[in-house]
Amino acid sequence: MGAFVEAAKNSMLDALSITHISLHDGAPGTDGSNEVSGGSPAYARQAATINAAASSSRALNADVTFDVPACTVMHVGYWSALTAGTFHGSDPVTNEIFAAQGEYKVLAAGTTLAIADS
Repeated sequence: MGAFVEAAKNSMLDALSITHISLHDGAPGTDGSNEVSGGSPAYARQAATINAAASSSRALNADVTFDVPACTVMHVGYWSALTAGTFHGSDPVTNEIFAAQGEYKVLAAGTTLAIADS
């Protein structure tokens, strides 16, 4: 099978209704498992705006900050809703260990969704 052209990749990426992102302290698999929980202030999924696709990728529009309990953040997940919703996938991140309550920031500059040629 040949590769998709850029216009097709952009259409596929724009079809994903990603409205929230999550943090995971283990592999999220295909259903968003191992989402971080707890803390004070409590961890929660955060609203996120993903720009329209261009050049076969979509970029996060602005940094997103999370309150996190003591844990190790290992993945960022992409969702269609604040609660429940459809889990669209995840990206591994460099493990960040929190020995106590803290903040984790997903940087817009380093966060893009892309469809690569195989």
